[in-house]
This record gives sequence, structure tokens and C-alpha cells, in this order.
Amino acid sequence: MTESPTATSVNPLPDGFRTLSASPEGVAVASWILVGDGSVTESVERVGEFLASHADVDLVAVSLTQIVPDRGDDWVHLGERAWLREWRRPGTTCSVAPQQDAGAEQALSMPWVSQQVRRARVAVIPDARLLPPAADQDRREMAVCGVSALVTAGVSSSGVMFGSLAMGRETAGEWPEHLVADLALFSSALGSRMSEAKARESLADAIQRGDLARASQQEFFSAIGHELRTPIAAVVGTAEMLGEDARDLLGRLPENAQPHDGVLTEHAARFAVGVARDADVVLSAGEQLLAIVDDLLGTGQKLGGGAESQWVDVADAVADVVHWLRAPAISARVRVTADIDPQTFVLTTPSGVRQILTNLVGNAIAYNVPDGTVRVTQSRSHNEFGEPRVRVSVRDTGPGLTTEQQREVFKPFVRFAGPEVRGTGLGLSLSRSLAERDGGMMGVESTPGDGSVFWVDLPAAAPEAR
Repeated sequence: MTESPTATSVNPLPDGFRTLSASPEGVAVASWILVGDGSVTESVERVGEFLASHADVDLVAVSLTQIVPDRGDDWVHLGERAWLREWRRPGTTCSVAPQQDAGAEQALSMPWVSQQVRRARVAVIPDARLLPPAADQDRREMAVCGVSALVTAGVSSSGVMFGSLAMGRETAGEWPEHLVADLALFSSALGSRMSEAKARESLADAIQRGDLARASQQEFFSAIGHELRTPIAAVVGTAEMLGEDARDLLGRLPENAQPHDGVLTEHAARFAVGVARDADVVLSAGEQLLAIVDDLLGTGQKLGGGAESQWVDVADAVADVVHWLRAPAISARVRVTADIDPQTFVLTTPSGVRQILTNLVGNAIAYNVPDGTVRVTQSRSHNEFGEPRVRVSVRDTGPGLTTEQQREVFKPFVRFAGPEVRGTGLGLSLSRSLAERDGGMMGVESTPGDGSVFWVDLPAAAPEAR
């Protein structure tokens, strides 16, 4: 066995200690910590009690900087977010704890020892009197605390420092090697537990922030829905009234009326014609803007509305959509059929999947040709992880899309139809967002002159989930 280091050659966890094994009792405590049967605070307290029970230890001290103890009766709060707890052998005079609620400036700094710990995790000091001149402040602080021998380790994981673990003694002398190994093992185990606890805390905080963000988003959509729709509706209504008044005035103009007849001057007649024409432009633009606002707000509410995904019957959803679009299909002379297996379920929201299908089937009708057809089908598959999926496809007999158009079709405000086909160019983009929110995908397959197939692919119910 190699010799124990002297204080003049303090080397954090020296080579002689790297080959040491922790005691069986220490391994048992570390295993209990890693299994996670107790809280982080309970794990720290178990380590403190274990080390303090050793005859060679007068003092055990633990400081925490990232974790708040879940019970603070025996912990001293230092500054904004630092906590210290110590275990003392009965009758000992050594102590590192300042007064309760003391400021962080009253805590030990130990600059030289701290530097050794940062370099290699554990520092072993058999005799404070033999520390080098660079450690004068450390020696003075140890003397004030009544500590002559010290072993300390940083509690860290993945580069994040959560605090420190130390044991001290009133008398100088070498430390038992298995005790140093136990402390090194405990610092690693506690670092792992604290890292896990911090990650869990961060996740919980992120979830809470997400819930608050969704609530704020809902309030935003509710408010902006009123604030946007009201002035747009006023513009649309005013434009409609102006157009009707202008056309009504022109309709009452007698044939071959002259300006001196007192009916309508030539300039006034021209103005009325212009007002009727311009009012139609304003009305059309206002209606288009209102449709865009409705699309954005409706989809935004579904994306952030907090509705939980559930198993949705695809056949029921398709039947609803076909029924809702029956009138536009008849008007466009397009026949819509559906072939969906009963008891086919996808994991999504009922309103979300219906909005997606309404957009796909509605587009297939609007962009079709007279006497054309729209066929809604489904197929089953598995992804690369072997998870079941259902793809709902909407095939039309329209003009189809070029390769370039297929690349652009899911982008916002992109449209490939003339002004006679109403639309905002947002439906496909927003529908894809809804599908992706629920772990789905959307795509298109098309050949110019041979129609298009738009599809949505969603997680499917396993047999036991039905």
C-alpha cells in the first residue's frame, strides 16, 4: 500500500487513495443514496450521521448551493441560496457553522483548499500546521474553527457544483484510508442524486411555465379575437353598405338623365360608379382578412388550448367532415366518398383532427373539376420504432401540383388557385402545425393533370388500447 500523503504535498485524492476501496458499510450507504429511497436531504443526513459515527471524526459539515433542504431545522441559511449543516461528536469544540441566518460572508472561504478540490475533487489535510504559505488563510480559518485535520470533497455532477462535504478532527494525524474513500464515494453519489433532483425540478418548472404560457395564450386569443374581429367587421359592414347605396342610387337614375334635370350630375354619377366598384374591392379584402384572422385564432386556440389528446374514432371524424361539406360539394358538382375501417383510432384531439380533415377535404372540393371526385381512405403502418400509425388520405381529381408547388404548398399564404376560389392560404400550414403537435405528419403526392393526394399520418391505437 502506498504511503498516506503529508500536508505539505496535499494533492486532492492522491494516487495512494485512488486505488482504495470504500468500506462495505460505506458502499451500502452510497447504494441507498443512488437507489433513491429517500429525499436528497435524507441522503445528506444519512451520510453525515454515518461519517460522524466514526471514532476518527469530530466534525462533519455539508454545504449546499443549488439544493434547498426540505426540512431546515438543523440547517444554517447562508446568504441568498447557501445552506450548511454539521454533525459534531459530543464534547468536541470544533465547529464551522456561523450563527443562524448569518450572511454568506461569515461562511468559510478556504481559498487554497477549494482550489485543490476543484482540480481533483478531494483534498486530504492531515495537519493544518504543515500547509504551505499559500494556504495561510485556510490555516487561520481552520484554527478559528478548532480543526487541525481535514478531508473535504466537492459535491458535483457534469460540471455543476452542488456544494461540499467535509470531515474534520481536533487533533492532527493521518486519516484512515477507507474513510477517505467513503467520503469520495459519498460525494459522487450525492452529486448524482442532486443532479437528478435538479433536473426533475427544472422539468417541473418548465411544465409549470408551459401551463402558465398556455393560460396566457388563451387570454391573448380571447382578447385579440374581439379586438381584431370588431374593427374588421365594421370595415366589411361599411363597405357593403356603401356599395349597396351607390348601386341603389345608380339604379334610380332615369335613362338619358341630364345634369340640369336635378337628378344626378355627370360627375356625381361617375363618383357613385367608382364608390360601388371600390366598395366591392374593400368588401372582398375585408372578408379575406376576416377569414385569415378566423383561421389564425381558431388554430391558435386549438394549439394552445390545453385539450388533452385522446383516442379519436377516424370513421366518426370523417363522417362529420363529409356531412359538413355536403353543400359545397353539391354546389361544385364534386362527389365525395369515404372508405374508413370502423374502430380505427388515432391519438389526437377530436377538434384538431376534424379541422385537419375539413381543410383537406374542403381543398379537394374547391380545387377539383366539375363532375370530379374526392375519395377519403385510410391505411395502417408502423414507424421506425415499431409503433402503429394510421394514415388518412384525401385523393382528388383536380389539376394536380408540380414538384415545385408540392414543396411550397404547406407554406403560409401560398395559394395555387385564381381569385374565384376563396381561401386564405393558411389552412394547410396551420393543419400541419396541429398534426405535428400530436406527433403526426402531413404530406402530398401529386402529378400534374392527374390529381393530388394529401395525407395526414397520426399515432394509432394499439389493440389493447381500444
